Amino acid sequence: MSGVILLNDLAADTQYEYQAGWFSPMNPMHTVETVQELPLQWPRDIYRLHTQSSKSMPRAYIVGSCRYLRMTGGAPSNPHWGDRIFASINHLAQHATPPISAMLMSGDQVYVDDLNFIAPDREYQEILAKYRAAFSQPHIRQLMSGMPTYMILDDHEIEDNWPANKSTNDEHLYKNAMTAYELYQASHSPAHELNIHGQLNQQLNHYWYQFTNGDIEWFVTDSRTRRSLAASDRRILDIEQEQALCDWLIHSPARVKFVVTSVMFYPDRKRLGDDAWKAFPEQRLRLLETIRIHKIKNVIFVSGDVHGSLTSRLTHSEDPDVEVHTIVSSPLCNSKLLPYAKDSTFILDQPLARTAAGDYRHELTGKVISQDNFAHLIVDTEQIRVRYHDRDGNLLQSTRIELRTGAEFRQ
Repeated sequence: MSGVILLNDLAADTQYEYQAGWFSPMNPMHTVETVQELPLQWPRDIYRLHTQSSKSMPRAYIVGSCRYLRMTGGAPSNPHWGDRIFASINHLAQHATPPISAMLMSGDQVYVDDLNFIAPDREYQEILAKYRAAFSQPHIRQLMSGMPTYMILDDHEIEDNWPANKSTNDEHLYKNAMTAYELYQASHSPAHELNIHGQLNQQLNHYWYQFTNGDIEWFVTDSRTRRSLAASDRRILDIEQEQALCDWLIHSPARVKFVVTSVMFYPDRKRLGDDAWKAFPEQRLRLLETIRIHKIKNVIFVSGDVHGSLTSRLTHSEDPDVEVHTIVSSPLCNSKLLPYAKDSTFILDQPLARTAAGDYRHELTGKVISQDNFAHLIVDTEQIRVRYHDRDGNLLQSTRIELRTGAEFRQ
């Protein structure tokens, strides 16, 4: 019950209405002619979508990650808990100015391994059941029916701390988990390319992708399935992806560049940090040096994973032009079994990296939020406003990221 339809040649900045119906050809002996005679199930619901404008203008986004939904005996346990926050996002989207351009979900949209130590789900139909339960709740259905929703996976779409915890028997699990991921998450993204006939290429070469809203661009990385844990060449991004990211950072004319990485780019955690960029310091430093040497401005790393939300700023001790920000938003819905992050979770009293050219230093630019939440980003000419809301939509915290504009902005 999942498919992709291409709608070509739509007008920019225009609202469209659509409906969705289906039929069920249960008999394998059906022909094209007999299928046309089947009754069409046609719900009365009318959905609306608004196409993007290509103009440079203020934009707004919703960012979130880690939506826990436990399945017990094949049925979701208290699914309304995980859906409640999407009602608040819907309400905000109906009244937001500027309108919400997209929602970014940066990992752990489902927890395939929610009962990993008792009865882990490994079979394809079991994993599909989790996706159906997670995405069929009423408020997330309403949200995704009218708002562009971009997703990337993290470990719980497969198994906790994948691939570090991978065993010799996990190839079967990985194949099933990624087939389900492609159906329910990758299908939303521009990771699928078009062939020369303008048709969708069903074969996915990689899960990372890019998209553009006017003068704002996003690079959504796959920091989970292309890892190399070899001692001689540790990588969280494969060679091809790192090169594509660096080329984009250097050559893209975008005024603001968002880089999505499901695990935190910085700051590092004191404990359990080896699943994030902390464990791949050489590759992280290469990216930071690319930004510094090429004087790339307005780079924002967006992530989730840690079950806590924060904003932070990174500078260089010897180069005043260096300024890199991170926005972390997690979780949309936590499990009672998992703790929230707090200030003491992170290493904040020492440089992120030391080099011969100087130290990379960082600091929090707001408090760490230790409850269910989502982030509302508003990008205008001079700043990014980061507004964190609780699951009922109440404002928890608002911070500002000043953008380099005018004569300051050079690449």
